[in-house]
Amino acid sequence: MFSARSLFQEIVDNDAAYRLFCSIAASGEAQGGWENGRIAALLPASHRDLAPKVARHGADEDKHGRIFRALLRRRGLTPVEVPEATDYTMLLERRGIGLAHDKLRREEPLGERDIVAYLAHSRVTEQRAAEQMLLLRKHFGDHPEVGRAVRMICQDEENHLAYCHEELLRLARAGHGRAIQRTLRQCALTEIAVHRDVSLAVMARMGRILDWSRSRTALIRAGIMAFYGYERLLGWRRMVSLAMPARRNALGGPADAAPEFA
Repeated sequence: MFSARSLFQEIVDNDAAYRLFCSIAASGEAQGGWENGRIAALLPASHRDLAPKVARHGADEDKHGRIFRALLRRRGLTPVEVPEATDYTMLLERRGIGLAHDKLRREEPLGERDIVAYLAHSRVTEQRAAEQMLLLRKHFGDHPEVGRAVRMICQDEENHLAYCHEELLRLARAGHGRAIQRTLRQCALTEIAVHRDVSLAVMARMGRILDWSRSRTALIRAGIMAFYGYERLLGWRRMVSLAMPARRNALGGPADAAPEFA
């Protein structure tokens, strides 16, 4: 019977599929680390209290990238080049979500709109990340090879999501509520389309590596499209709601060190 657990188990059990999975994950996390580091450096004086939290967010993302690379080394594998069609963070930037890299490479302080754009983008993408890691923790939290990494990254993603809720609510109280809701909706609708496209691209490559039958490939593709239909109709709303998290000041301290897996 096909399931998320059996699908990921196939990937973990096959070196080529596992290598692609970890390479895609490591690349995305490293890019997120760089983006957050630049944003922390460019925050204006009026938002300097946010800088340590953004920097912590970036340090966590860097740590996740190191974890995925360490998982590859543990199996004697090296990263592969990430196919363009599977590069989630790059595709989001191309669709105008978040802050453009050209802006982040300049030495110009960010404005209020930029900060709203950054936090809205993070709130949407961290929702996706937190849900995916919760699913992996449910099925692979005790796995001898990847369980420890899954548990650590899952906890970090929950912290990131809590931080986004708290900071966006703070900005809403400061008078940015309408801009936040408008930006969140735009981010969510774009993200679900990019997530669909990336999922299709990743699964097409996994299917070739794992030699899936046409019927299985078609079934997985249909599942991705059905989930996109649900998200386009109703599911996007979970990405734009804001509620004060139980976990307050979730990024108020230093990032934990990446564990050794080699």
